Amino acid sequence: MGSINTPKRTAVITGGSSGIGRTVAETWLQSGPSAQAVILDRNVSAMAEFPKSLAERTRCIQVDITSTAEVNAAFADIAATEGSLAALVACAGISRPVATAEMTDDDWMSLIDVHLHGTMRVCRAAYELLRKDEPGSIVTISSIASALGMPKRASYNTAKTAIEGFTRSLAVEWAPDGIRANAVAPGYVTTPFTDDLTAAGKLQTKPITDRTPLGRFASPQEIAKPIVWLLSNDASYITGHTLRVDGGLSIDGNWYE
Repeated sequence: MGSINTPKRTAVITGGSSGIGRTVAETWLQSGPSAQAVILDRNVSAMAEFPKSLAERTRCIQVDITSTAEVNAAFADIAATEGSLAALVACAGISRPVATAEMTDDDWMSLIDVHLHGTMRVCRAAYELLRKDEPGSIVTISSIASALGMPKRASYNTAKTAIEGFTRSLAVEWAPDGIRANAVAPGYVTTPFTDDLTAAGKLQTKPITDRTPLGRFASPQEIAKPIVWLLSNDASYITGHTLRVDGGLSIDGNWYE
């Protein structure tokens, strides 16, 4: 793992109490004894499951990222306690499949507000902290959905595609401040969330693994490690890029045969 690009080494991870976000937080903390994490999440109770050795270097703030006031208050708190940031990972998200013809305005906006607007809110609030001292780095979370047309996922696909465009804009706009911004677009990942969907019959895994060239779902660690790598000095000349970590699903051409 590369060295992280600021002596402070404090990362903010949204949605970091479970799933991919939690694994990102753990991977960041394992990158060295000076690494600290601040997790922003609606569910702070999940933090009780963190290993004690990592929890001692972790702080969780209960935040709804659909609220500008709550996001700004959280970053004011972080500014007072941390002073600056090495990294921001915008990982919070939800999934509510619904057919477009049956979609209400609330169905549409709930996904857009969490994924796209929430990502914008936390990046905007983190800007001044990321540009202090040695400039920090941002990783936003896109999805395989940004590369595919997926039924009942119109708002999710739209939000994730827009996040990639937003990230490219940040990369150019904030480059003079030394801040890098990249996106990671995971494929299907084995998490408690996907396990629950599979158990409820809402997610069929075989069609997905059959189409994925590597033939399986990713582990959360296989997504978290590239994210933390992008935050490190080993990726110091990479910005505005979307890294697809999807087992080849987005480039599969086997249908041609």
